[in-house]
Amino acid sequence: MERLTILGSAYAIPNPNQDNTHLLLETAKRVILIDCGNHPVVKLDRAGISINSVTDLVITHFHSDHVGSLPLLLMDMWLQKRHEPLRIHGLEFTLDHIRMLMDVFDWQNWQEMFPVEFIPLSDSLETTVLTDDQLKLTSMPVKHLVPTVGLRMEFPARRYTVVYTSDTEPCDNVVRLAHGADVLIQEAAGNARGHTSPLQAGELAAEAGVKRLILIHYDPAVPEEKQISDAARSFSGRVEMARDWMVLLD
Repeated sequence: MERLTILGSAYAIPNPNQDNTHLLLETAKRVILIDCGNHPVVKLDRAGISINSVTDLVITHFHSDHVGSLPLLLMDMWLQKRHEPLRIHGLEFTLDHIRMLMDVFDWQNWQEMFPVEFIPLSDSLETTVLTDDQLKLTSMPVKHLVPTVGLRMEFPARRYTVVYTSDTEPCDNVVRLAHGADVLIQEAAGNARGHTSPLQAGELAAEAGVKRLILIHYDPAVPEEKQISDAARSFSGRVEMARDWMVLLD
């Protein structure tokens, strides 16, 4: 069993229909939460996932819309008497700042606190985050305002690959990471420094040779029809807007 669900699809400002961008990746062996801006407990519960069944947390970068609810998530796990270790994967920059954030709450002195393992990712090379017979998850640094990684999820039994760029401006590593993927989940907040416009997203998708492009973390002030048409100027494959609860693999 492998399932990939977009729990949140909004950019930095959520709305009643969209939480901040975060994803849920499930296999028979792991439950992986990718980013943690909005508090994910309610959505995980709706998805039938106990927070204490989450095995791994991958934080793509240290911006509040991607990490802001991490202290609350860890506190809720602790309150629910978690005992199993939680593995948190991220760049050294990200992990250092997570430790500092958690130290504000004196978390290491919480009575009977469960173990937390901090697992660093390379800030210069492609890194294997997790691998087994169901999933190969790799990271690669991309180009944002702070150190950031994008993620490639390969499902060998299904011969299916999904790439999530996280926040980034166009760069060679996005093309490398997404090369030949079935689905590219590409942020499309605009062409400001550190971000990607829908037009640029289409160009990246075409260059990477992906089959399907999903725009995420996009500006809701721009009509969706325009965003899709902009992306389709360079990309001839299927273009969609990400939605909360969109299931990409089931």
